[in-house]
Parts: sequence; C-alpha cells; structure tokens
Amino acid sequence: MQLFSKVGKTRIVPIGFKIGLIFIVLILLSNFATNFISVRLSQKQLVKLNNQIMVDQLKELYNNASNQYQIYSYSGNKTDVSSSMKKVAAAGFTNPNSVAIGVDKLGNIKFLATNNPETIWTRFIDTDALEKLNSDYENDLVEGSLLFKTLEGEFFGVYKYHSDWDYYLIRAELRDDVNRNTHRVFGTTSLIIVILTILFIVIGYMILHHEFRTIRQFTSELYAMQKKKKMGLIDISKASNDDITYMATSFNSLSASVNSLLTTFQKFVSKDVVAKAYSEQGISLEGSQQELAILFSDIRSFTYRTETLGNDIIDVLNVHYNRVIHNVHENSGVVGSIIGDAILAIYGTLDSKMSKSYNAIRAAWDITHETAKLREEMIERRKEIEKTRQLTESEENVFQAVLIDVGVGVDGGTVFYGNIGSHEHMANTVIGDNVNSASRLEGLTRFYHLPVIVSEYVKNEVTSESARYKFYEIDTVLVKGKTEGKKIYLPFDTNEMSTDLMNQYDIFEEGLQAYYKGDWKNARKSMKACELEVAEVFLERMGTKGSAPADWSGIWTMTTK
Repeated sequence: MQLFSKVGKTRIVPIGFKIGLIFIVLILLSNFATNFISVRLSQKQLVKLNNQIMVDQLKELYNNASNQYQIYSYSGNKTDVSSSMKKVAAAGFTNPNSVAIGVDKLGNIKFLATNNPETIWTRFIDTDALEKLNSDYENDLVEGSLLFKTLEGEFFGVYKYHSDWDYYLIRAELRDDVNRNTHRVFGTTSLIIVILTILFIVIGYMILHHEFRTIRQFTSELYAMQKKKKMGLIDISKASNDDITYMATSFNSLSASVNSLLTTFQKFVSKDVVAKAYSEQGISLEGSQQELAILFSDIRSFTYRTETLGNDIIDVLNVHYNRVIHNVHENSGVVGSIIGDAILAIYGTLDSKMSKSYNAIRAAWDITHETAKLREEMIERRKEIEKTRQLTESEENVFQAVLIDVGVGVDGGTVFYGNIGSHEHMANTVIGDNVNSASRLEGLTRFYHLPVIVSEYVKNEVTSESARYKFYEIDTVLVKGKTEGKKIYLPFDTNEMSTDLMNQYDIFEEGLQAYYKGDWKNARKSMKACELEVAEVFLERMGTKGSAPADWSGIWTMTTK
C-alpha cells in the first residue's frame, strides 16, 4: 500500500510513520529541553564561578592598590602607579568587556582598566548603584556584589572600598558577554543534538522499517481486499512470531468464517443482493421499478420424469441446475428463484457491456446447448451398455426420463425488483406482467416445438445493438387474460445457423405472412414446403381446406396459460 493512500474519502497514514514521527518529536523536545535546562544551570554556575574568580582578582587588585599607594606616597608619580594597577587588573580579564574601575563616593571614575579600547568612562552613571554603595559604606559594609548599568549594558561584579585611595575598587563583567558564551554553548550543543538525532533517526528508521515489514505486508493485503470488496487470507508464512502476526492469524480465522457464511448466503440469494449486503453491511425491505429482462426455463414432461425416477429426480435436477445456473451467471444474470423444475433468471441488475436482452438470449441458447450435451452424454452411456447387453424395460424408462429437454422464454420491460417480506424473513423477488409473460412464452415453446421464444421488446433491444442474432417471427398470440395480441420471435445465432435452416425459416416466414393476410391457400402451400415442426402447428390450425374466418385478424388466442 502506498504512503497516505485513501480508503473511500479517508486518508490512511501508516502506523510506522505515526510512531516514527512521534518519537522524532519527543526526542527533539527531550534533548532541547534537557540542553536548555543544562545551559541555564550551567549559566548560574558560571556566574557563581565568575564571581569567585572576580573576588580573587579583586583581592589581588586590592593588595596591589595598597602597595601602589605606598609607592605613590614616596614617589608622587600617579601615572606609573595607575599603569601598574591596570596591568595587574588586565591580567585576569577573559571577556571582551571585562573591567576594573575605581569610583569615588561622588561617582567620579578614578581608575579604569578594560579589554575594550572603546570604553571610556569618566562618570559612574548608575546613580542607584552608587547610592547603594554609599549606603552600605555608612552601615560599615565595605565589600560585596554589585549590579550596575552603563551605556554598553548591564554589568555584574564585586567591589571593595579602599580607604587609602578613598574609592571603591570594582571588578565586573558585562552580562551580555557571559550570555553570549552561554548561547554559543547552547547553539553548539543544539547542533550536535540535531546531527545525532538525524543519525539516530536513520538508524531507527532502518530498524523500524525492518520490524514493521509484516505490518506493511498485512496492511497492503487488507487494502487490496477493501478495493476488491472481498475478504481473503493474509499471508503469514514469512511473518515473525509476535502479537501482530497473532492479529493476522485471528483475522484469517474470522475471514474464513465470513467467507464461508458469504458463500453459503450467496447460494441462497442472487449475486447482486450478496454484493449489496457486503457493501452496505445489511439488507433492508426495499425495491424499485427497473427495466429488466426476464428468462424463464422449464423442464418438459417433468411429471413423467418424476413418476419414473422417484427420489432420483433430485440428482438429475442437481446435475441440470449446476449447468444452467453457471450459464446464467456467465452471462451477467442472477437467479431470481428456482421453482421445482423451473428457473427464473433476471438480467440488468449487474454491470455488463451488452444489453440485458442480449445477455438473456445468449444464456437461453447456452442452457439449451448444455441440456443437449447432457442428453448426448446419456446416449453415449446407453451405447456403452448396449455393447454388452440390451436395456431392460425399467432401464429404458429411466433412460427416457433422464433425457432432459427444456424450453426457454424471455421477455423484458418495467418490473418491480427488490426485497419483500418482514424483518424476520424476507425474499428477493421480481414482480410484473413481463415476469408472467416470460413464463407464458416458455409454455409456447412446447406448443410451437421451439427451444427459445422471445418477445418483441427483447427483439427490438437486441437488434439495435448487434447483428449476431436473427429474429424470425413465429406468430401473434393473445394470451389468456390479455386483450392485445403480442408478436413472438425465435432468435437464431447467425454464428451457428446453417444456410439450409435459414432457407427453411424463410419459407416459413412467407407462409406466415400469407397466414396473417388470410390467404390460407398460399399459407398452406408454403407451410407444406417447410420442413420445420413449427409449420405443422399452422397446418393443423388451418386444416386441409377452407379459408380464413370472416373476422380474421391474424391473432391466435390461447385458451390456457
């Protein structure tokens, strides 16, 4: 599965990516927080250390100032004394703005030593700090720590009053210098943290990538199942023995149970209902008006076969339906119901490149071809038996009973298709006049001695998209319960139809047109010239002589369903 793929509208983020991202953020936060705390603590310790150093340096400067005062008392050379004191003070400077100053009680700078040549102070401008120094002096406090502000910034340091020189000796450092060093340390440490973090991320990624390989495999397989909308089994042959593999094993067990239930469920309901139940996670009592094609197939002489075979008829039916149902599904149809020896199939509920009527006709011929193959297999078995002996009378009856023949009727139009019943028990069904019509068309196959008969609706839909099937008009029939006659047709596959057979149906069509016009004399002539069984139906209907009735409309009225 690709990174950040989608399931529906939901974007899927791999768990390994989430864990890795969380670890990276936490590691960086932890390291930077630790570094910041460490630097802050170090900064305090550094200030304390600086103070201690400055105290030591101040003591040295103080002692040197005392010595220099003695020298000054004898020599009177203040310049040399001041220069000597500056050298002693500067020896302890470590920062760019380190200073040592002498400030009298009025704020005059009497002595100045600094690393910064641009620093030129003549006055101690921080009056608050000066006031504190004088206040402490009046209270006999002549040394201590000190904070004071200048134009360069805030300084911190230590001081001690020198009675000989009558000014305060101050040793101080600019806070920005100390902070700058701290920031430099913090930046260097942070850079090291980032470099190490990247290194450990690469190492961690390689480790996690290896450890999460089974998760990626499982996720990819689950994603593929989701796209196909079909549960399968996860391959755990190369997985490690951890809890993730245990979850995959549990899923496989659940998937096998669901697939078993789904397979069983699919055997009792149509494929489109199964697909809808899987995608919508349920089935409800609902239906709608749809344009569908209906196929109705029935076994001829079923009563005789049942009486002859007894309970064995079930085995024969199972062999027959195994082939018929396969033909229905292969041609994008669904089985609506199985009623004893009859099957109702529905076309138009599943996606297909061809029309519903085209698929229904193709399935109708496939069904008749399969039953013909089954009869041929039975005949071959009989021949094998007769090579050694003749069949007994009971065996002959069984043989005739298993020679199954079917008729197929196909009609189409607007019908109700959906689920009816209750929430305790429901059934998928199709209801409409066209459903009854398909059943009646199947019944007419016996009367006209034809394997397949379709309606004009089916003929018009198929001829508009394909020239594969040639439709021969068989009759115009008024079925029982209807007031309007309907034309019925035999669809022939031009890929399988012989020239001789086409000529026979052309002769039949000539006779049928004469029959419609009431010219029964020429109709009889054509029908007698036709070698098809269907022609015998019309010869029997017209009789050997006589003309059409005075009120002849060309429509034959059925007296039975």
